[in-house]
Amino acid sequence: MSVVCHADISKSADFQLKHNFTIFKDGKLVFMTVSDKDDARYEVPMARSSDTGEYECTVEAGGKTKSSNSLHVWVTGMTKPILTAEKKEVLEGEVVKLRCELPEEVPPLYFYFRKIKMNSTPKEKYVFEAYKNYSEVEFSVEEGDNILQFDCFGKRHVQREFDSSEHSNKTLVTVREPFIKPTLSVKPSRNITEGDRIQLECSTVVARMRDIEIILQKNKTILNSVRDEKVLKYSAVATLEDSGEYLCKVEQGRASKSTKVNVVVSELFPKPTLAASMNKLDENRELTLSCSISGFQKANFSVLRRNSNGDVLLETSRSLTMRVSVNDTGSYICKAEVKGIVKESKPVRINVYAPVSKPTLSVVSGLPEVVLGKPLQLICRSARGTPPITFKFYKGNVMKETVTNDTYATFLDENVGPNDKKGYKCDARNNHSSGVKTSNILNVTVVVPIRNASLGSIPYGEVEEGSETAFLCSVKEGSWPIHFRIFRKADRDVLVFEQSEHADRVMWRKGTMSRQDTGTYYCMASNRANVDVKSHPITISVILASWQKGVIVAFVLIPIAGAVTLALWWFLCKKKKAKGPSMEMSGPSLATNSTSEKLTRQHNDGDYYSGPDLESAEVEYTEVEVSTLDPHKAPVQKGTETVYSEIRKANNGCVIARWESINAVENP
Repeated sequence: MSVVCHADISKSADFQLKHNFTIFKDGKLVFMTVSDKDDARYEVPMARSSDTGEYECTVEAGGKTKSSNSLHVWVTGMTKPILTAEKKEVLEGEVVKLRCELPEEVPPLYFYFRKIKMNSTPKEKYVFEAYKNYSEVEFSVEEGDNILQFDCFGKRHVQREFDSSEHSNKTLVTVREPFIKPTLSVKPSRNITEGDRIQLECSTVVARMRDIEIILQKNKTILNSVRDEKVLKYSAVATLEDSGEYLCKVEQGRASKSTKVNVVVSELFPKPTLAASMNKLDENRELTLSCSISGFQKANFSVLRRNSNGDVLLETSRSLTMRVSVNDTGSYICKAEVKGIVKESKPVRINVYAPVSKPTLSVVSGLPEVVLGKPLQLICRSARGTPPITFKFYKGNVMKETVTNDTYATFLDENVGPNDKKGYKCDARNNHSSGVKTSNILNVTVVVPIRNASLGSIPYGEVEEGSETAFLCSVKEGSWPIHFRIFRKADRDVLVFEQSEHADRVMWRKGTMSRQDTGTYYCMASNRANVDVKSHPITISVILASWQKGVIVAFVLIPIAGAVTLALWWFLCKKKKAKGPSMEMSGPSLATNSTSEKLTRQHNDGDYYSGPDLESAEVEYTEVEVSTLDPHKAPVQKGTETVYSEIRKANNGCVIARWESINAVENP
């Protein structure tokens, strides 16, 4: 096959031009040449299916490049494969190794191998080779393979289709047996009776005594096996369980052959039967166990008790009588032996019952009480009695629930009301003939949770210092006793009172209130329902007592009364002096002069002012503020009126000169 690339080039003059030809197949470079001719030829000496594909050429000349259209080439057919076998003769159990080659074909390739046997469908295997034009496989030689033929063929994937080669030459392989099929014999016969000895013998003929094994098995259980021997023997006393199919298998390497026989063992005597006088009985009662075989009398009997550590022999005869206790509860069997064949009966269950004791009924939580709105769980327990025990729970005279358990049972009552006065009781019984035992009646207290706590005080709000205050904490509803606590809020809540009462309220008398007792108070109440209920807070303010206010008023009024008395005394002294001959009064001019020349005063201060001697008299001045209220005048704003007076000292007493400033304040 030739792929020709032709370049059609136009030139302005007659000169030689070099052409660079490049040919691609499926996008891959397969040929390249430089020529001064207009054609380039890619030669394929012998076309194969692998040459199928899309061809395209490119020409470059004078700095210009041009590509052709693609050309699809389809090469049909493949070369005939060549098959070779590693051996021409093999033994059963060995393998045949084959090699199939597709010369001059290019991978990837698919290889198919076939094993052809007379009168059967060929077995086929295929292998994908991505990088080789040959492949190898192995076929095992099985039992029954005598003369085998093998061949192969190849395939390749072309344009979404498969192209197949023709089949290779057939290769013949001869198979030889390494040993013959084994023979399995049974003595004395395949039909025997229990107690007879059965003998089985398995043998074969071996071509080569090496790595050969003979196995005897029944129901996939290996009974015996030997290695590198031609005969296997097995012997046993026949029992009913020995009936069935026996298999003798001979193996050497991968080769395996087997033979099967069926053996039937007839029953010598049936299984014994154990009978009990009673299966359920009270303790200290008498129990008889009897063992028998239907239609058969001559046998060696024994009575046994089943135990996890092994059966315990009780009696070597066909019957056993004993007085039972609770510990005798269990399973019993009997065994019978004839001619070395031992058979045992089906187990018989014996239950010995101790009577139940009087049950006790209690609350699971401990105390015989329940919080209103919560379920009540009761437990009924019997200290003695063989289980199972059936418990019945009653509320009043109404049966509520039946429970079967070992030693105790529980009951949940979810409908407990605040006025539930019905008592609870329970019954207990088992299979003992003594009958039912009944517990004492259990009365359960219903605890009503606290509701709506409140706190009050007398007096309320403002309390005089040193007086007594009564705090009253009460609840609207709740079972007694109730635990009351009163707290005062501070940086942290301070517990100031705590007491439990069989009442719905409590009063706390605080004897002497002080300023430190001012604050916010609240109370908390709780009972056995374990729920704290908090009241709304109240505020207590501790104010001055009445006598304390009187003392303060007295301290304020006494100086005022003294000032009034002093002013009155001064007035009387002045009047007395005016009437006497020795008294000398200074006129207004003197007072004026004294004011302007001798004295210096600044308004609104409370200091005393003194000046130079005035005729050896000591002059003192003071300012007095007096508040007056005239009911006949309208209210006026506060003002200050200064009245100046001077008293000279006479020989008979002190004369005091003061500035008197009277502040008149009229309150509405």
